[in-house]
Amino acid sequence: MAGASWAAQVAGTVVQLSGPLLAKRADGTARILSMKSEVESGDTLVTEKNTYAMVKFIDNSEITLKPSTTFKVENFAYDASSPSGDAASFSLVKGGLRSVTGLLGKRNKEKFSMKTPSATIGIRGTTFIVEWVSPESDGESCRDRDPNMSACAGQREPGTYVRVLEGMIYLANENGSVDIGPNQVGKSLWLPPGAAKQGAERKQEESGSAAKSAPSSSGAAPEKVNDSGSGEFPPSSTYDTIPTQTTGGATGSGTTTTNSGTSKLPAGECEVRT
Repeated sequence: MAGASWAAQVAGTVVQLSGPLLAKRADGTARILSMKSEVESGDTLVTEKNTYAMVKFIDNSEITLKPSTTFKVENFAYDASSPSGDAASFSLVKGGLRSVTGLLGKRNKEKFSMKTPSATIGIRGTTFIVEWVSPESDGESCRDRDPNMSACAGQREPGTYVRVLEGMIYLANENGSVDIGPNQVGKSLWLPPGAAKQGAERKQEESGSAAKSAPSSSGAAPEKVNDSGSGEFPPSSTYDTIPTQTTGGATGSGTTTTNSGTSKLPAGECEVRT
């Protein structure tokens, strides 16, 4: 209908916030979110450098975004009376988050997916942390410039890093898949698109399968690794507390905010909410 306003499925609500949070809609418009603002299917959420934000979705799942994160709600739909319509597709473009499974993930685990530039995460009903370390702006990693890694101390290689707190996930791309269980960590390092394509083609040749189109993600084969305390993997404590916010205006209006102390995340965060 001509002149009709943009409308999208409400996916969730902002329930904790420590600073500016931007939502970019699929139609190109943008808005500033505040406490109790609605998040819609199709929104891309962007946190600033000091902003933590928690979104509670309509199925009682939760996503906590760390500062300097870009996260897209690709498609989210939930109706308690219609399981066949469930959908939960997300993309982590930049930064990191903690995900707590809700009712949708409990009854339709296969309908949940979270993509990063190097892999896709699927769930078995769980709580997990994922962080994406971006390649530098010139498309090279520290290892590219220094194969001996002598100048890379304290720097993580570009890629997807995950830690499972409860339940199980799988980390997958065209080069492989691995299951990661409670208190385990895994990663899929970033590869330049050409290298990722060659790896996928080699795997297809070895398996005798027909050639496929270029992979949508540019990642090395996912792997489960030993967390030696090197700091490579995000600790769960990163998301244990977030600053609270005092709003200066009407709820949902995107007003200026100030930090005021800290707020403990809900107890029982590793449980599926019912």
